[in-house]
Amino acid sequence: MEKAYNFDTVSQYNSFNNHETLHPLVSIVDFSKAKERTGSRMTFGLYCIFLKEVHCGDLKYGCNYYDYEEGTLVFISPGQVIDVENKVDFYQPMGHGLVFHPDLIKGTALSKILDDYSFFSYNTTEALHLSEKERKIVFDCFSKIESELRQSVDKHSKKLIASNIELFLNYCERFYDRQFITRENVNKGILERFEELLNSYFKSEKPYSIGLPSVAYFAEELHLSANYFGDLIKKETGKSAQEYIQNKIIDIAKNKIFDSSKTINEIAFELGFKYPQHFSRLFKNRVGVTPNEYRNG
Repeated sequence: MEKAYNFDTVSQYNSFNNHETLHPLVSIVDFSKAKERTGSRMTFGLYCIFLKEVHCGDLKYGCNYYDYEEGTLVFISPGQVIDVENKVDFYQPMGHGLVFHPDLIKGTALSKILDDYSFFSYNTTEALHLSEKERKIVFDCFSKIESELRQSVDKHSKKLIASNIELFLNYCERFYDRQFITRENVNKGILERFEELLNSYFKSEKPYSIGLPSVAYFAEELHLSANYFGDLIKKETGKSAQEYIQNKIIDIAKNKIFDSSKTINEIAFELGFKYPQHFSRLFKNRVGVTPNEYRNG
């Protein structure tokens, strides 16, 4: 039977990986020190960033599978569950990881902006693939954090560790930006598919049955996490996914308004609005006039 582990503290995760605990709330883990193991299911109460350097089975994360290759960074936030499947044989884990408890950053500048690092909510299929140069930067950041952990604790320790984690996450943002650019062809395909899905949504009965389409709906249809999808659309178009959807609604609405056989209320319901006044408000905000003024103008 598959083994299941819960990791709520840094010391639990260190023990699992045969690692010394230098600080109760944060650790840099060298997986080569861990004992050989087989696939397992792990639930985390910690933030973890893993840079694995060995193929270690198919990673199941949410409902998606990911062939966890060498040189990829995967981000995990508290409450997430990871399955390493199809790995019956023992293997030696290799690579490094940064693991920290949410309490570590309480009261620091990082705690106010941690939610801005949206890649913690990406699927593992959207992991970050590093170049050799980027890997060196990651190791440099890890080594700065580890050297701080090996110092005796003083009043500066917490701030310096949190600052170094923030620096590392800022580099990861840069690397993701680079990945969005280098995968431009793939992204263009996603954008085209999104456009197709939007068009078919409004040609179907879905606005009546589901209502207005959400960002999460299209992300799911495209097998992407909502955050990754949102970031990709923003990078490709300069607009948020929500704005993109609203622009499409206004575009379709403009055509419908010229059909004088339909009332503005009927058009609002056809587009998926529950309340016609919400449609009129959005239209006025976007176009500068009300739907009726647009029709009569």
